[in-house]
Amino acid sequence: MKNALLFLCFIGTISIAFGQNKKVTITGKVFEKNSQVPLEYATIIFQDTAKKRTVTGGITDAKGAFSIEVEADIYDITIEFISFKSQEVKAKALRENMSLGNFYLSEDSQALEAIEVIAEKTTVQLKLDKKIYNVGKDLTVRGGTVSDVLDNVPSVSVDVEGNVSLRGNDDVRILINGKPSGLVGLNSTDALRQLPAEAIEKVEIITSPSARYDAEGSAGILNIILRRSKLQGINGAVTTNVSHPEGYGISGNVNYRTGDFNFFTTSGYNYRNVPGNANTFTEYLNEDEPNTFLNENREFERIRKGFNSNFGVEWYINDKTSITTSLVYRDSDNERETSNILTQFDADFNVTNVSTRFDPETESDKTVQYAVNFDKNFEKSGHKLTADFQYETTTEAENSFILVNGDLAEQVTTIEDQKRTLLQTDYVVPLSETAQFEFGYRGNFLDLTTDYLVAFLEEDEFVADRDLSNVLNYREYVNAFYTQYGNKINEKFSFLLGLRMEDSRIGINQLTSGDFERKNYISLFPTINIGYEISEDQSITLGYNRRIRRPRSRFINPFPSRSSITNVFQGNPDINPSFSNAIDVGYLNRFGKLTLNSSIYFQRSTDVFNFISEDTGQTTILNGEEVPIIRRTPINLARNDRFGFEFTLTYNPSRKWRLNGNFNLFQSYNRGDFNGVNFDADNLSWFVRVNNKVTLPWKIDWQTRLFYRGPNEDAQNIRKGLFSANLAFSKDLLNDKASIALNVSDVFNSRVRRSESFTDTFRSEGEFQWRVRTFNLSFTYRFNQKKGRERNGRDGDDGDDGGFSAAP
Repeated sequence: MKNALLFLCFIGTISIAFGQNKKVTITGKVFEKNSQVPLEYATIIFQDTAKKRTVTGGITDAKGAFSIEVEADIYDITIEFISFKSQEVKAKALRENMSLGNFYLSEDSQALEAIEVIAEKTTVQLKLDKKIYNVGKDLTVRGGTVSDVLDNVPSVSVDVEGNVSLRGNDDVRILINGKPSGLVGLNSTDALRQLPAEAIEKVEIITSPSARYDAEGSAGILNIILRRSKLQGINGAVTTNVSHPEGYGISGNVNYRTGDFNFFTTSGYNYRNVPGNANTFTEYLNEDEPNTFLNENREFERIRKGFNSNFGVEWYINDKTSITTSLVYRDSDNERETSNILTQFDADFNVTNVSTRFDPETESDKTVQYAVNFDKNFEKSGHKLTADFQYETTTEAENSFILVNGDLAEQVTTIEDQKRTLLQTDYVVPLSETAQFEFGYRGNFLDLTTDYLVAFLEEDEFVADRDLSNVLNYREYVNAFYTQYGNKINEKFSFLLGLRMEDSRIGINQLTSGDFERKNYISLFPTINIGYEISEDQSITLGYNRRIRRPRSRFINPFPSRSSITNVFQGNPDINPSFSNAIDVGYLNRFGKLTLNSSIYFQRSTDVFNFISEDTGQTTILNGEEVPIIRRTPINLARNDRFGFEFTLTYNPSRKWRLNGNFNLFQSYNRGDFNGVNFDADNLSWFVRVNNKVTLPWKIDWQTRLFYRGPNEDAQNIRKGLFSANLAFSKDLLNDKASIALNVSDVFNSRVRRSESFTDTFRSEGEFQWRVRTFNLSFTYRFNQKKGRERNGRDGDDGDDGGFSAAP
């Protein structure tokens, strides 16, 4: 009898053990309460009752039904749908296959109103130290690149060469998800032209950065947030596109959430043919001799192709702690053919010489970046610890064999190797319901080696020119500590006060010549951000910050460019960093269907960078005649003062019509002398951008964007105004699961930079067009996510300001 009881206990134990691993299927349906319409893509979450952590989940189909397999156990079950009130089933024992029945969700009026503000009423949100531009509704960038997206962001402009400026200042710090990224690489301008626009969820415009951010970038920071979902199951979107001139690409963002793990990737491949052209006409002032003239006409044929991917895994250790690891890989293979025709004229405009220069260049660019993020939330809301590690390697190789008058003449090779390490930790502790204290550390360690070779053909063999060839090592180590304190008083007044200290150690080593220069300096960067809510519809912000602009490697690289032998760019190893102090006052007001977002700003910078053109005193031989060589190089000037005013108006008369305009006016004063030449200059410039979006019959969206940048000038240059227009049409298909869009970039082919330069020895006029008018057709397919959810169903906010909002 005793043995029988032992045997029965043994069998029972085995049964229980196997029962714990038993799989059961749970079904049910979800409906909208008022209309009784099935809710597709509603989320069902199963949470471990004891450990309070998510175990698994799923989504409903087109009929509102779900069927999810789980291990037999006791669960807390949550049914969610965006803008609807959630329902919960507590401590439900699931021991066998069963139906949970029907769930009826009702709309959450507060959540729905908030979603409409973001998705329909405005594309810009205002926080204490930044504006957030949501990309989702912008048709003119479908199938385009990150550079196209930034050119549509209020306060931001992108010139014909792809250089990004904020409020007319080109010293902008570009981050990806709040950190420097391998997706940007060595040459941020080229990288931004290769990343797909569909990878972006939003762009944060940070004109008054708090102490948490790097002090680099006198204009401010553009933080690009990539798409990532945290819904259970698999979801995402894939976009394909074709364009003219020849181009095609495919990109996608895919997420897979199962239990405690979320796998995500943003990947894309692009091929683009980007033709362009330039012309420069120069008059040489030859003192006692008659003036002579040179016309240089350049044609560019560029092929840009590359693959980029950001793949990662989030592990939710528990409800409060997570670890994210990611790998960024970028591999591009570019080709560029530059054809130069140089025509020389005498004083009577008779042609004296014609020569040609053909520069076929190949470029390979590869970046690999590893990153680990640790995120710990404590029991008290807002109490948080984060830690980040990044290691990145980038190799860029350019090689060209230049033909002069059809004959092989010289070889130019540039190889750049970059290694970057980032260490960062941030700790936020709430002191009360409204106050918080924060401190942290950030270490940026950059090593860059540039190997530059110029060789001339001599007796069928290339011989290196030691006067032009060189190897440069650039090292930039920055250790930073910061602290900041924020509070909100009487639900109206918010402030965030911070102080950042950065210890910069710069080393410049020209290995070929043996020259070495070291620059070490410690700097303090105070920040103040204040917000006051006048009413539910009105708010005022005030920001002050001190920033630094360190010279880029291109600015200090003394190797002259070789695509033109008469007009060269050459870096200046002696250039020093520039410091700036800026004040920004912002005002937001909502007048029913009209929203005004405006600001007045002032910035004073010392040792500012200025690009000058000068006669080198050297000449080159073109068909037996000597022609002066003109050099463009950066220098430090004494001071620059910049005053500005900008506003953005958004008008939504109906759900089918949305109109917004952005205007920026700024006055700049340069003061300084260099080599006995005075470079004082006063410049008033402005730009305006207008976007109009209308929903036509058959639910076709039509969007038009107009942009005009006013003329501007400095001590040596006059740049004329520039106008461009973009046009786009979009139509949703397959029950809003897909979209097709056609857009035309630079409709009138007018995006051409025209400028004049003048010194005591020459005068020149030039035109430059980076790319011609482009047509692009794109198709997007979304799976397991609705169009609205793709734009708004995200959580997380990299680079958060700690929850201090300037507006309700």
